[in-house]
Amino acid sequence: MAEKPQSTSVTRGGSGGGGDLPSMFNFRDQFDRMFENMMRGWPMPWRDAPRLDLGGFDFAPRVETAETETAYEVTAELPGCDEKDIKISLDDNVLSISGEKKAEREEKKKDYVMTERSYGSFKRAFTLPDNVDAEKIAAKFDKGVLKVTLPKKTPSASKQREIPIKG
Repeated sequence: MAEKPQSTSVTRGGSGGGGDLPSMFNFRDQFDRMFENMMRGWPMPWRDAPRLDLGGFDFAPRVETAETETAYEVTAELPGCDEKDIKISLDDNVLSISGEKKAEREEKKKDYVMTERSYGSFKRAFTLPDNVDAEKIAAKFDKGVLKVTLPKKTPSASKQREIPIKG
């Protein structure tokens, strides 16, 4: 008969205020270990699923794209960003939106001062369809929302002609 492996309980320090009752952290640790043990050896396709590659950037803002009859629209939610910290560029039919997000908060009370700072950079890139009129691309930034309008080229008249066959 195979011996049953011994397990050692790992818990986080602190009483948790519950006396003999395990703390919520202890319960979560036990649950995580149970799940990991249960799934050991099973294929986990989500581990191999494609992930958003941030390429060294700190976050990826939420972006929506839409198409109307006359244009494409790219709308990016950039709360906490200033217009001066956002860059939009077009290179080889690829639209890039990049920038930095900086936030600082200071709270002064009678007996303490609390300062919080957060910084992050982002970059999103979109390959544009061939019918975008690159010379007429426009952007607007209002209340943390960036909207880039990419007008479509007007369809040119068909230049169809018949080619005679010489024989």
